[in-house]
Amino acid sequence: MSAIAVNLAALRQRVAAAAARAGRRTEDVTLIGVAKKQSAEAVVEAIAAGLCEVGENFAQEAREKIPVVLEQLAARGLRAPRWHFLGQLQRNKARLVTPLFDCVQTLDRLDLAQELSRRAVARGRTMDVLLQVNVDAEPQKGGAEPSELDALFEATRALPALAVRGLMAIPEPRAEMRLAFARLRTLRDDLARASGAALPVLSMGMSDDFETAIAEGATCVRIGTALFGARGAAK
Repeated sequence: MSAIAVNLAALRQRVAAAAARAGRRTEDVTLIGVAKKQSAEAVVEAIAAGLCEVGENFAQEAREKIPVVLEQLAARGLRAPRWHFLGQLQRNKARLVTPLFDCVQTLDRLDLAQELSRRAVARGRTMDVLLQVNVDAEPQKGGAEPSELDALFEATRALPALAVRGLMAIPEPRAEMRLAFARLRTLRDDLARASGAALPVLSMGMSDDFETAIAEGATCVRIGTALFGARGAAK
């Protein structure tokens, strides 16, 4: 087995164990392989090992890499993964993201929602989105403030061609991550209760803390280094 295949198998075991400790089903937690600055060949290797969901952070890198990945997958008779956009997104880059990705996890303002909606309508498709929340009020980090969440949700779900599926956060690293993860879960639960909407997705947790995130209800964990190893030069 390749190093990536070995890493993926180990991660799946850890996800299953964390879910079991939390009294949850393994299948309710999706592992997303974060492939920023990894080669197309590494992504194909992970998919060949069974990875079904892939995340990218940079629109221009994805525009170059994803077609290469898809071509290599087709040549090997492998199915394409589900693609997640995980990086901060400028409004003018929505044109690059809309054709390539199944889900944008970093929707944090209305003008971006409006542009994604317009682009998705033009392509005759519906795109899943997650609302990114800045749970720690970090000025340098993207994400809507918790106090803005209700208004952003209501405005976004009124737009055509976007399906709001839940919330996402990248909390500030700290000794105790559980409180931040619990806060995002509470925000999701409160929003779902107030709006009557089904919001099944909680995207939180990365290589160093995904087991804690699963204990607090994560349904998507975003794993880069623990799967692919150190970041290489994008190809």
